[in-house]
Amino acid sequence: MMTATTLSSIFVLDQDEALDFYVGTLGLEVNTDQDLGFMRWLTVNVPGDPGRAILLERPGPPSMDEATAERVRELVSKGAGGGWIGFDTDDARKTYEELKAKGVDFTDEPTERPYGVDFGLRDPFGNAIRIVQRVR
Repeated sequence: MMTATTLSSIFVLDQDEALDFYVGTLGLEVNTDQDLGFMRWLTVNVPGDPGRAILLERPGPPSMDEATAERVRELVSKGAGGGWIGFDTDDARKTYEELKAKGVDFTDEPTERPYGVDFGLRDPFGNAIRIVQRVR
């Protein structure tokens, strides 16, 4: 039986720009940055949680042919890449203000929900990100 989610992925169009956003802006840390020859394996994680990494994957071989990759890049650039990421925070309003000061592109402001306070933003490629302060 499976016991944990350890790796997920999201498509990005430029891995250096993604690294700058996810590490420099959001505050994640690099988990792995390795040239595999056929692709760059670039993963990040929340500080202190290396067991749950996010692969910042550039669409292309070996997982798809170049024609498919071009279609995926087009969808990602329209915010229709199909994936999204969720993060928890201890203080959604404080995190929102910190990211706002860094010029992040928000989709909505912190809002009270039955499960907590959450807000949304997009990465530079249009991928949706939700950040939630859960009700404890």
